[in-house]
Amino acid sequence: MKIVVIGGTGLIGSKVVEKLKAQGHEAVPAAPNTGVNTLTGEGLAEVLQGASVVVDVSNSPSFADDAVMEFFRTSTTNLLKAEAEAGVTHHVALSVVGTDRLQESGYFRAKQVQEDLIRESGMPYSIVHATQFFEFMNGIADLATEGDTVRVSSAGIQPIHSADVAAAVCRAAVGEPLDGVVEVAGPEAFRLDELIREVLAAGNDPREVVTDPRAPYSGAPLEENTLLPGPGARLAETRFADWLAQQK
Repeated sequence: MKIVVIGGTGLIGSKVVEKLKAQGHEAVPAAPNTGVNTLTGEGLAEVLQGASVVVDVSNSPSFADDAVMEFFRTSTTNLLKAEAEAGVTHHVALSVVGTDRLQESGYFRAKQVQEDLIRESGMPYSIVHATQFFEFMNGIADLATEGDTVRVSSAGIQPIHSADVAAAVCRAAVGEPLDGVVEVAGPEAFRLDELIREVLAAGNDPREVVTDPRAPYSGAPLEENTLLPGPGARLAETRFADWLAQQK
């Protein structure tokens, strides 16, 4: 089966391509550096020829509100149109647990638009909602840093290893369309502030973590369960402590 992976050279996409190839599928990475640009439409018709499934794990190069909205709206519209013309029968997209609860964030408003376009397209689809990746914990700390202080909420978070996200996306790609959402998360829930302290300590980072219930997350306020998966989420096996130990 030919499966085109949009964003197929990135953190998740490259793992998806590798896993699908190992399963015997024709997995084709598609990204600007392979001559495929979903914003302009360049290369889309060519790469989708003969494809049964399209997996979209792409992300905006800019997280500024207007830019990220333009990216997800335009690229998703172009991609769905090209898929329909090429006879693609399954669209798989990676999104984020809690997207609908984070609408004060420009990034998550754009992700919601992406999901809405997929649902309204008439294309059979599966949306994989993943919790935050282990790999992005330092990035969360950086965004929350003021001077030598990291100000974050104590809301719950249940992060997941990127390899486990890729595995979930692959399962969706080779399965029947859900016409709905499947949630995936790591095996353990933490407090965000405690997790950031652990990450910084492991890297001998001297910044002080201050717990602030009002601290925003990507521009949006957090409730206790905003970032946590719901009942029925598929839990991955990789534990955060085991992953962190491998980073040293």
